[in-house]
Amino acid sequence: METMSGFNLWAIEVHNGIVSLGFKVEKTLFTGQSRFQKVDILKTAEHGIVLMNDGLFMLSEKDEFVYHEMIAHVPMFVHPCPKKVLVIGGGDGGAVREILKHPQTEKVVLVEIDELVVNACRKYMPFVSAALDDPKVRIIIDDGVKYAAKTKEKFDVILVDSTDPVGPSKPLFDKAFYKNVAGLLGPEGILVTQAESPFYDRHIQGPMLMNQRSFFKKLHLYLYTTITYPGGLWAFSFASDRLCPVGDFDPERADASNISTRYYNSRIHIAAFALPNFLSEDLAKVIDPVAYRF
Repeated sequence: METMSGFNLWAIEVHNGIVSLGFKVEKTLFTGQSRFQKVDILKTAEHGIVLMNDGLFMLSEKDEFVYHEMIAHVPMFVHPCPKKVLVIGGGDGGAVREILKHPQTEKVVLVEIDELVVNACRKYMPFVSAALDDPKVRIIIDDGVKYAAKTKEKFDVILVDSTDPVGPSKPLFDKAFYKNVAGLLGPEGILVTQAESPFYDRHIQGPMLMNQRSFFKKLHLYLYTTITYPGGLWAFSFASDRLCPVGDFDPERADASNISTRYYNSRIHIAAFALPNFLSEDLAKVIDPVAYRF
């Protein structure tokens, strides 16, 4: 949503009808309407190029690396040898970019429902989308829920890089979807999903995690900071049958990888699973404790 304030143009997201976040706009680079959503790409005064879907901020050039590094490197460094990765959503390509930094990666399948997002990001946001042209990447324009229900492929890591549970993303938080996704993972497979705001969305987090709990023996939540989403503190969920994101994580492997990151490191990895009391107590019946190593 764009509004005028004096002679200034602002892009403003209203979250849950109770809080707003706004960026000062210098120029509209792209606006388009698909059958799923309205897509806007804006040049802002301080945060660089910003992507919005249906008036919600998806990423900003200034800090997108935080989100994409944390959704990708946490599972990629916990899994002993992740060769095949599925990304559901994430049509901007940022998660794919980070996955491909791992040399053992042989194939990345990106399933994005909205081709307009892919095409617009390729043209206006090459800093996140350039990796989509890598020969290891297969792009499928399809509903991720339908894809998970019908594909026979198996994956080592699956990332659900989704928007909030509204519109086409709503089924990505449902029990039936997690059941199908669990069936696509190998024995040491890992599922990581976008898990909303600890401050504003615990009414979403609890049911989402309960829906995952039915299919995974190990279930955790981890945090990251963001200047692009309301509240500034957001979460991912980590689900696996066998692997613990801290106990089975080797900091030396991450430190010796020579993978270039701007936010993620082995210390951030471990610390991200140390939840504040208000959150761990609220979700104690759903998530598993982890053995912290500081």
